[in-house]
Amino acid sequence: MSSEWSETTWGEIATLEYGKAIRDYQNASGGVPVYGTNGPIGWHHTPLCNSDGVVIGRKGAYRGVHYSPKPFFVIDTAFYLKPQIELSARWAYYCLLTYDINGMDSGSAIPSTSRDEFYKLPVKVPALAEQNRIVEVLSLLDDRITLLRETNATLEAIAQALFKSWFVDFDPGRAKAEGRQPEGMDATTAALFPDSFEESELGLVPKGWEIGQLQDLLVLQRGFDLPAAERTEGGYPLIAASGPSGTHHIAMAKGPGVVTGRSGVLGKVFLTLEDYWPLNTTLWVKEFKRATPCYAFELLRLLDFASFNAGSAVPTLNRNHVHSLRYVLPPIELVKAYEGTALSIHQRVLENNRQAQTLTQLRDTLLPRLISGQLRLPDDDALLESAC
Repeated sequence: MSSEWSETTWGEIATLEYGKAIRDYQNASGGVPVYGTNGPIGWHHTPLCNSDGVVIGRKGAYRGVHYSPKPFFVIDTAFYLKPQIELSARWAYYCLLTYDINGMDSGSAIPSTSRDEFYKLPVKVPALAEQNRIVEVLSLLDDRITLLRETNATLEAIAQALFKSWFVDFDPGRAKAEGRQPEGMDATTAALFPDSFEESELGLVPKGWEIGQLQDLLVLQRGFDLPAAERTEGGYPLIAASGPSGTHHIAMAKGPGVVTGRSGVLGKVFLTLEDYWPLNTTLWVKEFKRATPCYAFELLRLLDFASFNAGSAVPTLNRNHVHSLRYVLPPIELVKAYEGTALSIHQRVLENNRQAQTLTQLRDTLLPRLISGQLRLPDDDALLESAC
């Protein structure tokens, strides 16, 4: 087994160094990430720290702990950790995640992290070799979670780009008008696009496509009341104007479904493939007419919801204003063709999200046990590789 861990304080093994003020980091294009109290905020051309390291928020209501895997710069709203002993920066990052940094307030008018309180924090430090083994396990999980999320961002971008190409820019129709076959499209789907355009109240549109209103495509309905005291955790997501907000044991709408904010938060649109409960701060698609769920999701994401604010103190959306918007109505066969591709993409996104959630729960369970020494890892590299 690994050697005993030394019990000390953070003040004995590291110092918190102030960041430095710089200008125009929001618009810079250098390769050095700039960190503030809440994480990466821009770029710079010269690092303040020449290796990987840990950033700790210094000012603000929320002050986080962040890890930079490469040289970085820190502005004056944050500290960076400067080890005084042989210390793995990423181990220090994982260790600091187990502390309540926001609880170490200096008492000033602006919430600020107290260095004196930080230095008093107890810490159990293993040998560097064991630090690295702990990092190997936790970073393996984190890297997998990050990969799943990055994959999902790419998949969602593909679905969005396909929608824009077909139903906003009409790229397949433009290709046919120029005597070319649409790229990456089978003959059956390509045949659904005309090879010419005509003028309409919305500008040039594919010839023969109708013009109508949003309510010809879909119907929005206010969500349902469900006070917090009446909620029972279950298998169905609750969706608020800001997004998923817990679960309930009963669903009020069948999936796939599309939800957007009605009150409080406007502009966010959510696609759920599962049965769900849309809360009363939302509008949900009660009826898909000529639209389908994935089509409706992308369509609503393009709307400037802020411009439809009813003018009350709390941002509010009047569904009737949205229903009356003028829209091109593509052939339902083409909408269904898009849905077939987009739905398979979003099903993969859902599965990736489930995997990421499982891995996150595993990481969160292991983290405090590994950092405290309650769970020890084997010294044997083959055993460790097997465990990973």
